[in-house]
Amino acid sequence: MERTEERKRETAARGIGCWFFVASVSFVLVLAFPIFGDLSAGFDGARAYEHVRHLVEIGPRPPASDGIHRAQAYIIGQLKSYGCPVEEHDFHASTVLGNLSMKNIVVKLPGTGPGIVLYTTHYDTVRIPNFVGADDGGSGTGTMLELAHLFCSRKNSLNVWIVFFDGEEAQGNWTDKASVQWNNDASNNTYGSRELAAQMALSGELKRTKAMILADMIGPSNVRITRDTGSTRWLIDFIWDTAAQLGYKNNFVNEDYGVGGDDHFSFIRRGVAGCDLIDFSVRDTYWHTPQDTLDKVDPKSLAIVGQVLAATLPRFEKKFR
Repeated sequence: MERTEERKRETAARGIGCWFFVASVSFVLVLAFPIFGDLSAGFDGARAYEHVRHLVEIGPRPPASDGIHRAQAYIIGQLKSYGCPVEEHDFHASTVLGNLSMKNIVVKLPGTGPGIVLYTTHYDTVRIPNFVGADDGGSGTGTMLELAHLFCSRKNSLNVWIVFFDGEEAQGNWTDKASVQWNNDASNNTYGSRELAAQMALSGELKRTKAMILADMIGPSNVRITRDTGSTRWLIDFIWDTAAQLGYKNNFVNEDYGVGGDDHFSFIRRGVAGCDLIDFSVRDTYWHTPQDTLDKVDPKSLAIVGQVLAATLPRFEKKFR
């Protein structure tokens, strides 16, 4: 009897906690509505989480695997169901494992002006046995799918590209986290972002690109994103100011941390402003281990990051009009 009453009290406490979070987010978004319109309020963290769940259920998703082919079909199918124009950029990457087929998935939403803003993530997982990449590979993908759900129904003054990169992870038949070797010259990693940046340089589109935002590993509970020292300073300030206006100073913290190699560098090296959003506090726990499972992703964190990303678009349009 006592245990039953205790369970009731625990259930009630959890319910109150969940209600408090929803009420707090709703209050913040009501205050921010005149600034950001309905974009932030429209981002659904629970829906983003369901995308992550689906990807995790597929299993490991390294490049050129059956798993990543299933992930590609899912991502493309979801985007098309939102009415998004989807491009499949197929290419081959020379790796230590041979010539691997890879695919970038790109949504290009036309604007009324010439400027381009990129919202990006990677959807592949590191080639470690039993690694399903809920946070690393899943959280960013689920968030970008939900962002596409918002942006594809909107009339934009900027050209908005939503990009899902293949081949971000270092390629090799790794046995565990300690065996993974990441070449600092990017020669064995970031294949998808390097491919797109090169294509855009050739087409002249890179010169029109105002900013590139990368979302990578944003799923931990009470997400805590530090200021990547390798990212472009004005863009960091821009995003952190947006987060502060939404009441998320405790999630986008004023603390510097050097992430190292990631997809944003493919664009920064070519003169484009780039920013990596990543909670790397998990580096010494479940990162690049089979423990990166669905329980490591919190829909509240996806909602926080997604709302901030959504709120940057009207501010970009004002800045670059």
